[in-house]
Amino acid sequence: MRFRAKIVDLACLNHFSRIINTVAKLAKTCILRLTVCKLYFVLSDKVANGGASMWCELSQGNFFDEFQMEGVAAEHNEIYLEFVPENLWRALKTAQNAKAVKIKLTNKHCPCLRVAVELPSLSSSSRIVTHDIPVGVIPRRMWNDFREPSVPDFDVSIYLPVLKTMKSVVERMKNLSNFIVIEANLSGEMNLKIETDLVSVTTHFKDLGNPPWASEDGCQSSAQGRDLESMAEACIDIKKLLQLLAGQQVNPTKALCNIVHKRIVHFILLHEEVSLQYFIPAVA
Repeated sequence: MRFRAKIVDLACLNHFSRIINTVAKLAKTCILRLTVCKLYFVLSDKVANGGASMWCELSQGNFFDEFQMEGVAAEHNEIYLEFVPENLWRALKTAQNAKAVKIKLTNKHCPCLRVAVELPSLSSSSRIVTHDIPVGVIPRRMWNDFREPSVPDFDVSIYLPVLKTMKSVVERMKNLSNFIVIEANLSGEMNLKIETDLVSVTTHFKDLGNPPWASEDGCQSSAQGRDLESMAEACIDIKKLLQLLAGQQVNPTKALCNIVHKRIVHFILLHEEVSLQYFIPAVA
């Protein structure tokens, strides 16, 4: 089992660092899945237990100048590592104007991701700062726990409003309640609602647009044949929603939300070569 990679391009490095920062804001620990073409960051708090789950994938070719990996076996050419994303982000933070960053899986005293940051120096020799980030190697028998979550059979799919606007609305609502109701319909309308014994607050968004899911790939969702005006809703933990909105470093070109009525809210943020999915289960 071997893995080594190198980033030389500063823009790629900073972009990669921002993605790790976003992941770190959503997950204290997560799984890094490495394949020949892609990297995946996976958080699978079992949704049944009320935990949120995350699936973030990026193509390694868009970030790394060199990328070599050998998986556990020829027919299972993948590596699954458990680690603390915050640690990786801290290591990358020291590399803001680095000449190069090398990441390598090592096993001196325990399995580690070694991040070697080559910094520019005044003399001819360069300075190298090394960070060892402990990782746990996930055995093959547990890999199935970290497969891509299936997109639920949603009632409504809608584009999100500007995330910064949404974040400031949700931040104000957080002071009033621990829960927020997201409701939307197929006419591009979405409401964020809070209802407590003392107060009821609703923010309305209009003309957001609905993704053309059903027509594009023939994917059958319960949205088909649905009354365009009728709202699907889910009440979710407001802190989990704010984590997603506040942690956003990816600046998605597309952001959308699928609602399974009273069951789950599924967010998808897309940015060129990165896609982030985040599932927040509804509370009864």
